[in-house]
Amino acid sequence: MFYFTKTPAFLKSLYKSCIWNFSPAQPVVYLTFDDGPHPKATPFVLEQLKKYSAKATFFCIGKNVVEHPDIYQQILSEGHVAGNHTHNHLNGWKTSTEAYLDNIREASRYIRTNLFRPPYGRISPFQIKQLKKDYRIIMWDVLSADFDTGISGETCLQNVVFKMQPGSIIVFHDSEKAWDRMSYALPRVLEHCARQGLRMEAIL
Repeated sequence: MFYFTKTPAFLKSLYKSCIWNFSPAQPVVYLTFDDGPHPKATPFVLEQLKKYSAKATFFCIGKNVVEHPDIYQQILSEGHVAGNHTHNHLNGWKTSTEAYLDNIREASRYIRTNLFRPPYGRISPFQIKQLKKDYRIIMWDVLSADFDTGISGETCLQNVVFKMQPGSIIVFHDSEKAWDRMSYALPRVLEHCARQGLRMEAIL
């Protein structure tokens, strides 16, 4: 499995209209969580964030919001921000634009937001053009890789701590697959950010 834990400049330049990171001028990082809500992982994440008065952005899958509406409402009621992550976690490279947009519209029935993140980061230029009418497309510059069952929680932690900087958008997953690594790394990332004087804010 190949992926970048730090998004290279050439990739950002290919998709210039997407948001990969924010200005490094302020001591702020942006934690994001993909694929929830999940009955075990999401409440854990919310509990950890609360300990540090941290706010985050949750890119939710529509069908999971339908299955766990109470957890979705908890995300919002605790001051976090929700984003659209399609209804069925579709890969934009393998899905026609019409079907892709329809799936995002289905998710938008349950997720009121102007933020969108493509699953796997895979989206075509034409899909971007269509979505830009209604959404800010949020990518990332630091990938924890908590989805990778071949690495340890410690490696996941190092991926974030050594590669983030002020303005970074960081990806974790509140999912079953990522649980072992995310549940190890997230509390330690939060502690590290607090020690470094970095605020953790949601994307608005």
